[in-house]
Amino acid sequence: MSGILILTAVELEARVLARRLELPPITVLPFPAFGRGLLRVAPVGLRAGLLAARWPRLLAGFNYPLVVSSGVCGALAPDLGPGDLVLPESVLGPGGERLNVTPSRHRQATLLAGSARGGTLVTSREVAATPEAKAALFASTGATAVDMESSLILAHAAGAGCPTLVVRGVSDAANESVPLELIELMTPAGKLRPGRTLALTLTRPRLLPRALALHRATRRALTAAAGLLAALAAASRP
Repeated sequence: MSGILILTAVELEARVLARRLELPPITVLPFPAFGRGLLRVAPVGLRAGLLAARWPRLLAGFNYPLVVSSGVCGALAPDLGPGDLVLPESVLGPGGERLNVTPSRHRQATLLAGSARGGTLVTSREVAATPEAKAALFASTGATAVDMESSLILAHAAGAGCPTLVVRGVSDAANESVPLELIELMTPAGKLRPGRTLALTLTRPRLLPRALALHRATRRALTAAAGLLAALAAASRP
């Protein structure tokens, strides 16, 4: 049975996408996952650190599904803004390796999206947290956006013989910073640290406006990605 397997980094991304796609939790799995029929969404951790462990169970019942790396990304191109959709034809890995998505799937997604940025996305080992870091990455790679998982997801899926696609929404523009304190609110598994979040609210109140703005931008980015994912799911139904 073919289908669509959507993989995100963090649990927040997976939950928002699942809500937009009206997918219930898959309670038989020992980790957060959502799905119905031939559509499934799950997080695989920052830097896709949980992908190998979760892969066999996520693939159960599927026969070479379309594997989609989805969630948010940071803009490198100066003309991209929060909420813009990124549909790269290829992804550069941290070691400079280039992985192409499946061309036929990319053409289909581009037609369904109507408006999306193509080109190259780069996967970084570390968060590109400052405008200076983003500018340097843009100059050295020419990539339009950056994330931390897509090349790893694509490589794993291609190794298993699955078609691939990347659907990402921009959460932060090239001229915007992502404070390190906000990045550290997430565990490597992609869960929010409630205690640290509360402590940061009390000890660094000046970060609150930036945190709220990033939260709103992340929701816009995920809404844009979910809209295209819903269209892909509808197009794949018999």
